[in-house]
Amino acid sequence: MVQLGYALSSEEHPPNDLVRYARAAEDAGFSFALISDHYHPWTDRQGQSPFVWSVIGGIAQATERLRLGTGVTCPTFRMHPAIIAQAAATSAAMMPGRFFLGVGSGEALNEHIVGLRWPSAAVRQDMLVEAIEIMCLLWQGSFQSYDGEYFLVEEARIYTLPETPPEIMIAAAGPRAATIAGQLGDGLIVTAPKAALVRQFEQSGGTGRPRIGQVTVCWAQDEAQARRTALEYWPNAALPGQLGQELPLPRHFEQATELVSEEQIASAIVCGPDPEKHAQAIQEYVDAGCDHVYVHQVGPDQEGFLDFYRREILPRFGA
Repeated sequence: MVQLGYALSSEEHPPNDLVRYARAAEDAGFSFALISDHYHPWTDRQGQSPFVWSVIGGIAQATERLRLGTGVTCPTFRMHPAIIAQAAATSAAMMPGRFFLGVGSGEALNEHIVGLRWPSAAVRQDMLVEAIEIMCLLWQGSFQSYDGEYFLVEEARIYTLPETPPEIMIAAAGPRAATIAGQLGDGLIVTAPKAALVRQFEQSGGTGRPRIGQVTVCWAQDEAQARRTALEYWPNAALPGQLGQELPLPRHFEQATELVSEEQIASAIVCGPDPEKHAQAIQEYVDAGCDHVYVHQVGPDQEGFLDFYRREILPRFGA
């Protein structure tokens, strides 16, 4: 049976609203949520980007059952993996059994800000492997050191640790990342319903572990309004290839999406109030092998979306 989750879009909502939406998602019946970890939004129209670790602290106090993970954190550029290890350990201590760390190899949009060279995807993935090794080492307790190709840790100890280390879910858009997820991760995160990625994850050691998919929708009272909202707030959904990882500034995404049409957005995002379309989009991930699917509602109307999913969608999937 698939579990349904909710996407907390840090790019679109201020921090107190994110905390409120997390509580509302729990009340609506969602079992888990992922919160995006950005320094910049994709476009200026989205308009927000709070510090995710502060927001997680608020959500920890506002919720009781909701499992929460980062979707996803890059532990290799903006922040050293030893710092992410401490942040994740604190979050897990505040949310016993409810926090997991979602990680990925990053996007230039968020990571270029510290002035480091933006390397190839292969190098970024190698850096991610080292970062995971460092975090798992530090979660063992006591003083630890690490001397790798990319990172150095000297006599570091995390004193505030949860009873159980947080699970690490690894985002993958290609076969090598799926292999890394199967070898090192406690689960897989994908943003497209690609059965091949799930198979690669399982063949690399991930059999029996969570497989999380993200679907993007825009619920509104009518489809025309939903399409307009999706185009206004999330035109980046229609960008092809590796642009999402390589463009460094929101204005570059705005330039790249100038020619995106409502028709293109409607093909990339489920738009409107038809429950069959929403259920079908979720089912595509289930058919691809995902056992968890979290839903990103584009735009400001989160309350209407949550009510719609509470009534029409969650019961269809046993929630």
